Amino acid sequence: MILKVSIVIPAINEERGIGKTIDAVNKDYFNNHQWDLEILLVDGNSKDNTRDIAASKGAVVFLEKRRGYGRAYKTGFTHATGDIIVTGDADATYPFHLIHEYIQMLLDQRLDFLTTDRFAALKHGSMSLKHRFGNLTLAWTLRILFLVNIRDSQSGMWIFKRDALTKIQPLETFNNGMPFSEEIKIEMFTNKHIKAKEIPSTLSAREGQVKLESFKDGIKNLRFLFIKRVTPSKSI
Repeated sequence: MILKVSIVIPAINEERGIGKTIDAVNKDYFNNHQWDLEILLVDGNSKDNTRDIAASKGAVVFLEKRRGYGRAYKTGFTHATGDIIVTGDADATYPFHLIHEYIQMLLDQRLDFLTTDRFAALKHGSMSLKHRFGNLTLAWTLRILFLVNIRDSQSGMWIFKRDALTKIQPLETFNNGMPFSEEIKIEMFTNKHIKAKEIPSTLSAREGQVKLESFKDGIKNLRFLFIKRVTPSKSI
């Protein structure tokens, strides 16, 4: 049986990082193991050459003018056709060269969902002290409110079986913004029908301009955690 993998990448004005990101994927490993690969770029109406570069590297490009990190992933997941879905940013910060190893781990350990812990090996210049403090605060809050034992609630690299999405709340009910990242982890880790795990990973310094507004986005994420905690579950 041939395994199909979909890599979903959200992007806005990432011409400096998208080519490096896609090139990092070990396509030889995919070919040698008969893994069919599709790369989907969900572009938030970039004004630079992001879409053209991605297309030249073999990615299928979807233009999503509705703004939001979560909105991009909702669109990407809807179009993804793989048995396994992998996510990551377009700025060359995540270890796309290790995707094949993470997929193999998912399969070997019979897991449904993997998320990566960037704090296991932060590279120089990859995260400011303010950003690091905010991330640790959010992860600490998530652990207390939802009893989910993960260190990195904001990591954007996930590896999961597509059918895991059918066991959690409907995709369209997820947050459209940055809280999508923590929400999908909450849904996956608290669902008794899903076997989820956090694994050590790394984070590199980004290519291109930083878009994250640490304080503003941090407050939104923190507020979301408390609201979700008292909101009745929408899980299927």
